Amino acid sequence: MAKGKPNSPLWARLLLIAGSLLMVAGGGGVVASQVLVARYAGAVQTEDLFGDAGAGDRADSAIKGPLNVLLVGIDPREPSTPPLADSIMVVHIPAGLQSAYLFSIPRDTYVDIPAFPKAGVGAQQGKINGSMAMGSRVPGQKLPNAVQGFELLSRTVSQLTGIQRFDAGAIVNFDGFKKVVDAMGGVDLYVDERTRSEHLAPDGSPRPHRPRFKGDPHPYTGPQKVYEVGDHHLEGWEALDFVRQRYGLKGTDYGRQRHQQQFLKAMARQATGAGVVTNPVKLDRVLTAAGNSLTFNGRGRSVVDFAFALNGLRPENIVTIKLSGGGYSPNGRYLGEKLAPGTDELFAAIRSENVDGFLLDHPQFINDASS
Repeated sequence: MAKGKPNSPLWARLLLIAGSLLMVAGGGGVVASQVLVARYAGAVQTEDLFGDAGAGDRADSAIKGPLNVLLVGIDPREPSTPPLADSIMVVHIPAGLQSAYLFSIPRDTYVDIPAFPKAGVGAQQGKINGSMAMGSRVPGQKLPNAVQGFELLSRTVSQLTGIQRFDAGAIVNFDGFKKVVDAMGGVDLYVDERTRSEHLAPDGSPRPHRPRFKGDPHPYTGPQKVYEVGDHHLEGWEALDFVRQRYGLKGTDYGRQRHQQQFLKAMARQATGAGVVTNPVKLDRVLTAAGNSLTFNGRGRSVVDFAFALNGLRPENIVTIKLSGGGYSPNGRYLGEKLAPGTDELFAAIRSENVDGFLLDHPQFINDASS
């Protein structure tokens, strides 16, 4: 890839959520790049995810760090079913825009959820992924609004982390995630822990299941798709299935968090390879699939504006951070997960732009996915 050419079309940088942020660098030599940029920008749906349209940054001003980006992955459900935030990730990008820190908030984290009059929701406590469903309720309407739900989720994450303002946010549909992986020709990944699929048979077909009864966490029956330890080339359906699994992993949800972050870095490496960025046909397919899966808000700036601003960020400079915790069971009744001591100090380090110093003193927060 061409480097050090300020006038070269460094457009081939993709801001993609797959449940994550994926910044893809490309050099000159991409055929009809302006056409592809226009196609990608047109495919991305832009919505007022933070509920403060008109209060954001000037669209014509430069994007400067530090930046905080909130990424939420959702599974497609029936239109009448409120959306749950199946994957919640925060990306912190320091002032130089040359590196990034990525951490996932476990979806069962038990938190304070602020009042949200738009949805008729009072202040309460509950699992953080449910805040999106609560916020999506529109009084007087039958269908939920995922965009409005994102607004309450962002306020809940802000309250938890102390990050008062997100510079951008996005919702990614997991079906679109699968299409992006297929458009890239699959992804190479080292599986570090034997992982069994709760949902799929070895051929990818749904596993049969017995009628669910209360307290039954495993209603599925029959042979399971298994991802053994070692190198794998995953197709889209396998990738989506792999990052969803938690049962049987060390730490369950925390193990799934590790796998999701490992996969995002593998996906970033794959997307920066010559097989994608120098192949206009494949690149067009990847960008179109990504755009169709993405709902974005950049507070007045487009996804392409952010892509250009982050053109110095490489996948190897994305540090993945692990949040650990344990079950929260006051009075013997499990309510969710509580983050481990020290997490508040991490959030404070992010707010004060001292993440490197914090991680130097607390290496246990560095995810194995960063190695």
